[in-house]
Amino acid sequence: MTTLRNMTSVYIFKDDRVLLLYRQGGKVVNNVWTGSAGGHFEDHELNNPESCILRELKEELNVDRDSLEGLQLRYITLRNVKGEIRQNYYYFADLNKDYPKMIQSNEGVSKWFHIDEIINLEMPYTAKYVIEHYLTTGRFSHDTFVGVADGQKVQFVTMSEYK
Repeated sequence: MTTLRNMTSVYIFKDDRVLLLYRQGGKVVNNVWTGSAGGHFEDHELNNPESCILRELKEELNVDRDSLEGLQLRYITLRNVKGEIRQNYYYFADLNKDYPKMIQSNEGVSKWFHIDEIINLEMPYTAKYVIEHYLTTGRFSHDTFVGVADGQKVQFVTMSEYK
């Protein structure tokens, strides 16, 4: 039987730095660097990943939408792990310029990194590929990308809107 696991993650930027979380005690993701906040969908959020990420931001970092600029869904990834299809929705946003940089998480250790430092950090499988793609391609566009894990890597295509 195949099951689905829907998750969100957000990467918060301030200038040339990104806030990452060293997640500790997680059920699926543990002892690796992840996005600034994220987690599993609640039943009422299944058709609204933005609702999920806003809830996770508030719960984990006490940050609300008004503290962010340009919150946008940039990546959706799919990965089949032992009969479980994991769908990850990755959001990116900038922290408002007047928001203080001191943000703490209740899910682990939050730390600001220069974007050039993050490529070598230990991250979850699809997150690592999302960050690599974002640094080389995604940050230079406003497109949304879909990535499918094929066992060797995650392959990305631009998800265009059409009729």
